[in-house]
Amino acid sequence: MEIQGVINDIRYQNEINSYTIADFETEDEEFTVVGYLPFINVGDTLKLIGKFVTHQDYGRQFKIDTFEKMMPQTLASLEQYLANGIIKGIGPSTAKKIVDTFGDETIHIFKYEPQKLATIKGITETKAIEMAQTFNENWELWQIVGFLERFGIGPDSAKKVYKLLGTNAIEKIEENPYILIDIARGVDFKQIDKMALDIGISVDNAKRIKSGIKYSLIRVSYNGHTCVKKENLITFVYELLNVPKENIEDCLIDLNVTNDIVIEKQEDDVELIYLYPFYKAEYNIAQKIHSLNKADNTKEIKNFKKELKKIEKEISIELSEKQREALYAINENNVCIITGGPGTGKTTIIKSIIDLYEKQDKKVVLCAPTGRAAKRMTEATGKEAKTLHRLLEIGKIEEEGKLESTDYDVAPIDADVIIIDEMSMVDLFLMNYLLKAVYNGTKLVLVGDVDQLASVGPGSILADLINSNTIKTVNLDKIFRQAAKSKIILNSHRVNNGEEFISVEEAKKNEVKDDFFFIKETSNEGMLYQVVSLCKGRLKKFGDYDFFENIQVLSPTKKGLLGTKELNKVLQKELNPEDEFKQEKNSMGVIFREQDKIMQIRNNYDIYWERKEPEYENGSGVFNGELGVIEKIDNFEKQVKIKFDDNKEAWYAFSDLDQIEHAYAITIHKAQRK
Repeated sequence: MEIQGVINDIRYQNEINSYTIADFETEDEEFTVVGYLPFINVGDTLKLIGKFVTHQDYGRQFKIDTFEKMMPQTLASLEQYLANGIIKGIGPSTAKKIVDTFGDETIHIFKYEPQKLATIKGITETKAIEMAQTFNENWELWQIVGFLERFGIGPDSAKKVYKLLGTNAIEKIEENPYILIDIARGVDFKQIDKMALDIGISVDNAKRIKSGIKYSLIRVSYNGHTCVKKENLITFVYELLNVPKENIEDCLIDLNVTNDIVIEKQEDDVELIYLYPFYKAEYNIAQKIHSLNKADNTKEIKNFKKELKKIEKEISIELSEKQREALYAINENNVCIITGGPGTGKTTIIKSIIDLYEKQDKKVVLCAPTGRAAKRMTEATGKEAKTLHRLLEIGKIEEEGKLESTDYDVAPIDADVIIIDEMSMVDLFLMNYLLKAVYNGTKLVLVGDVDQLASVGPGSILADLINSNTIKTVNLDKIFRQAAKSKIILNSHRVNNGEEFISVEEAKKNEVKDDFFFIKETSNEGMLYQVVSLCKGRLKKFGDYDFFENIQVLSPTKKGLLGTKELNKVLQKELNPEDEFKQEKNSMGVIFREQDKIMQIRNNYDIYWERKEPEYENGSGVFNGELGVIEKIDNFEKQVKIKFDDNKEAWYAFSDLDQIEHAYAITIHKAQRK
């Protein structure tokens, strides 16, 4: 059956798949609806198709099959829609004024005569135009969101589709559904294919086969690969489309001619198939690394041995032979890799490089792929380190999905020596972008551990460069005495070597400090109890570890009792419970509360921030993985103030709260972004 009404309250919404439980009001009654409602807010008017069911615990509910977002049908629902915080500058009081002033003409005013909004006190003509633009863009986007949701394409990709295809996006997609393969990630190919076949595209149509090939190559990249063997690709596409293999071969030839793909023949006659941007990025990286390596060593320090001895004396440190070997290698080569596990002295080498080259009046630039890695680098060296995104000023290039393009200009990095830490997490396209910004003659020092987390994106840059045997590589394999007193470091090496954790007896004998514990639990409930108990007091008693300052809970998954979704709910309740003196905001079924620990989950290059200590500073941009605490929720102005770990303070509109999530517990994948 079909019903129409308004979302009055969202009781629950799953952040992974947008499964929602909400209070829904029609003209006749109010009841609970359940189903998948991505990007829905309180006050939205919806047309739902589904059926009433009786839940054994919760009673009568309407189970949603599909939905359509509609313009509010009554003045009350329109006021509620405008007041929900989506349009910047419109809160409950302003929404009431607008509806009271324009009545049934309100939507017409927003669409066709927005300047009239400026007749309301507090709204300037500029603000009126901005409000109307947001209103109309939201509506056009929502038509596309609802349409694309059928193909497994989420709201974020829908925005990209809207930007690329414009207001006629739906018509263009209906004419050729396969264009979605080229412009949206994570698409449901089977749904797109079904739509195409329904409108009359034949099974063996070349357009269909070529899209199937591209889709298959994109799927490969989700697993970190940049190419696939030709025979494997043909088999996969054959099973996906059920077309003759000869037709697939013909389409591969056509795609190769048009530079959509690249077919590379290996020495053993194995053919590898790349999407063109992936091949071009790999080619660019190889060419630039070779060019840097072969350039004149103009930054070499003369009398290096003598200068190194001076540094050792000044900083009162005796370097190991391996560390000296690494420093000699850096001086003698334009590109050098320093690799090794934790506690093997990589940070000491970085500090020595800084001291050596800055004494020669050479500029050293430090960077890392993530905010947390850059912060650790800064703390360890006393010299500012930037994320690669900040250093390269990637900005909206990545936000708009253009990072995979290989035909852009990049501002060169002003440096004599560039040191990149945590290189294992740098992916193919970020490395390509970085190398475009490096002058020939600049020294490039790549520091990392191949046993650490791999990059989120495609490519295995550090491991591949080491395995190429063309770049000077120094492998630090000795654990220093101080590091050897840490169970964390000892056990990390043991795990890599396939050995058991160090025993209690052995740890005591060697005076190894207790900084690693393995608590064996067999039930989910027992594990949850241990996590809560450790966070709530045991670690505080053990080592004065405060949860908000010193503790981070990690989980490999978002789902289940021990997934981050449920852990965040439990830990919020235990560590930052509901309090009459703390303001709250319900956003998409998630309760944000003052003093909550949060994480930014996407790059926002525009948001303004201020830092009041150690000295005043301001700027723009908060990036994926940055952690902070909600300091204030202003329900009148519909804003949230967040203070981040680096003392940045930023105000978020309620409509921007989809950019943050609770961070009492985060996934290991998200921890990689920190």
